Amino acid sequence: CNGNIARTEMSYNMWKDVPVPFYMSIYFFHILNPQEILKGEKPMVEQRGPYVYRKRIQKDNITFHPNNTVSYKEYRSYYFERSMSVGNESDVVTIPNMLVLGAAVMMENLPFAVRIMVSTTFKTFKEGAFLTKTVGELMWGYDSKLVDFLNKYLPGMLPSTGKFGLFAEFNNSDTGLFTIFTGKGNIRNIHKVNSWNGLTELSYWQTPQCNMINGTAGQMWPPFMTEESTLPFYSPDACRSLELVYQRPGEFKGVPLYRFVAPKTMFANGTDYAPNEGFCPCRQSGLLNVSTCRHNSPAFISHPHFFNADPVLLDYVQGLHPNEEEHGLFIDIHPQTGVPLNVSIRLQLNLYMKKVSGITETGKISEVVMPMIWFEESGYIDGPVLSTFYTNLVVLPAVMEYVQYGFIALGLVTIIIAAFVHYKVKRSKPGSTSDGNTSASVEEKNPLLQDDMD
Repeated sequence: CNGNIARTEMSYNMWKDVPVPFYMSIYFFHILNPQEILKGEKPMVEQRGPYVYRKRIQKDNITFHPNNTVSYKEYRSYYFERSMSVGNESDVVTIPNMLVLGAAVMMENLPFAVRIMVSTTFKTFKEGAFLTKTVGELMWGYDSKLVDFLNKYLPGMLPSTGKFGLFAEFNNSDTGLFTIFTGKGNIRNIHKVNSWNGLTELSYWQTPQCNMINGTAGQMWPPFMTEESTLPFYSPDACRSLELVYQRPGEFKGVPLYRFVAPKTMFANGTDYAPNEGFCPCRQSGLLNVSTCRHNSPAFISHPHFFNADPVLLDYVQGLHPNEEEHGLFIDIHPQTGVPLNVSIRLQLNLYMKKVSGITETGKISEVVMPMIWFEESGYIDGPVLSTFYTNLVVLPAVMEYVQYGFIALGLVTIIIAAFVHYKVKRSKPGSTSDGNTSASVEEKNPLLQDDMD
């Protein structure tokens, strides 16, 4: 019982004030042949990175409720780590221009005259199919007269009203209002999501199953896991619940663990895996269409380098080399507490692009799901946290187990000694014989003793 309380207290403290440094590593797919792509040739990309940012996590507005739940908001901010990066944020890379190519696909079915007007607007603001900007600008935003124009005349079309950047809405922001179970009354419910932003289900997808908010908030899980356990969690960034499956046991710096990984069905399309039909309209397996929660832009999430995806996706882009070690995601869990020991979540952002008649900026671009960036969020326990974890959850339980066996052995030895002493005392009593005969029997055999007694 005391061991369970210690585990619960440790889990709560690690949940409240995350003591582990987390990092976000960004890799850009720098386009080597932008002019050739506009002529219909296959895109050629070169990976640039990592550009590493330290991620600071802070929980605020923590409120406990009578129904054994607690609500909170988690804020995140990012700080560039030059020593861990391949270069500076001033490095220049070329990627697809989401404002142009994304808008072109979104407006493909509008009247031709409207598409001509859109193309004219792009030319007015000197926006082309590809962007060549610094890493810092692409990450956190850059000034754009087109963005100012759209925010003024088409408010709500873009995710932010300030500068336009791939992670502009992530920095200094929260992940929404989570309400999770405390585990009081049922430890199996600890950390599980009760609601997100007041919702118990989503409205992005086509089926009730796909709209379910399952599992935890993705930081900790209920304790006492087995090899049959899974790691379900809700990801606001992916706009859906995800679930990892057990792969193998292992050890992290002396602490036992279970490794959980993404199943191949995670981003499979509805044809290859029927339960995912609700996430469609789908393309090839390995792509998650997130347009419904990304302002209808033709954006797709996948594993980096299209790992575990339909091989045909690799045929459309030159320069991709998927492998599990570099591009597979995993979470290593201490099974007795549900606390992650080593985490690496890797995802890729892709843009569906093609030629759209009337919008001349798209040229003769062949239809392709184009990788833009992939990122890894990683962290592992180390230093004093690891020492405390190892001492409380590995050393002390082992010591207590050995002490328990020691006491059992000591008890057995004591019983043996007591039995031996009792036997020796019994033998040393007057009149005792080795064959167990009484003194009366001896007297009968020795008449001299009988005469003395008379």
